[in-house]
Amino acid sequence: MAMLMSFLPLWLLRLVGGALGACAGWLNMRPMKVARINLRLAQPQLSDRDVEKLGRKRLTHIGKMFCETPKIWRMSNKWLDKKIVEIEGLEYIEAALANDRGTIVIIPHYGNWEVIGMWLSRRAPMTSLYKPPKQPLIEQWVKDSREVAGATLVPTSVRGVSAVMKALKRGEVTGILPDHQPPLGSGNFAPYFDFPALTMTLIHNLIQRTGSQAIICLAELVPGGWKIIFKPVSKDLYSADQQTHLVALNRELESVALLKPEQYQWEYKRYRIRPDGNLNYYPKGT
Repeated sequence: MAMLMSFLPLWLLRLVGGALGACAGWLNMRPMKVARINLRLAQPQLSDRDVEKLGRKRLTHIGKMFCETPKIWRMSNKWLDKKIVEIEGLEYIEAALANDRGTIVIIPHYGNWEVIGMWLSRRAPMTSLYKPPKQPLIEQWVKDSREVAGATLVPTSVRGVSAVMKALKRGEVTGILPDHQPPLGSGNFAPYFDFPALTMTLIHNLIQRTGSQAIICLAELVPGGWKIIFKPVSKDLYSADQQTHLVALNRELESVALLKPEQYQWEYKRYRIRPDGNLNYYPKGT
């Protein structure tokens, strides 16, 4: 099915995907339930009506992204370049790539993050951690597509982190998605929209051990394609104090989530693990 979808034009994929996502919102499927909880926690100023409206817009966006991603994996570099309609902050990544330090590209779950790896790995040597998708039938296709674009994929393991560290010390690039909960023992709690969220310590460890620089990158859905955005990070992200770093990282993620909230991954259970050991915010069935 995914392979067949990749042959359709982008506008049609987004049209179909948007309709499917809208249906999922109206049917109150699990992503809608989780998004509703997260939005109420993160944006308490929103009325119930506004939460419902934003949640449904988010589900529409999920549908668009779900349907367009197989095409991103399949199409040529030339096609992708034509679909990048704007690049904001290009000077930040150009400056980062011009020096000998490694570069950690922080890629929040915003817009369509698959675009970033495909675009960036053709412009600089890139080694990234890879967690296979839950659908075994598409695993090899996804991995091959990313590697054809130029990226080197390594497993999310001690061996994989070691490979990333070596790449950064060589002055190369790695991409990290920072806003999912890490395994216990690989993160600490820091406020995220005023609620404690288990936050990865990987970026802090990489910066401290390799002296790498960090930059945020987004691929925002816009009519006709995507807008790539590069953003500098706050100086606190480079702090030797781990907690200062984690607080700064989550503040960066908060600002990204509020750019165009419907393009952020509100349907992820960000507060699933709580520091007090109480039950999480997500009732059984969500």
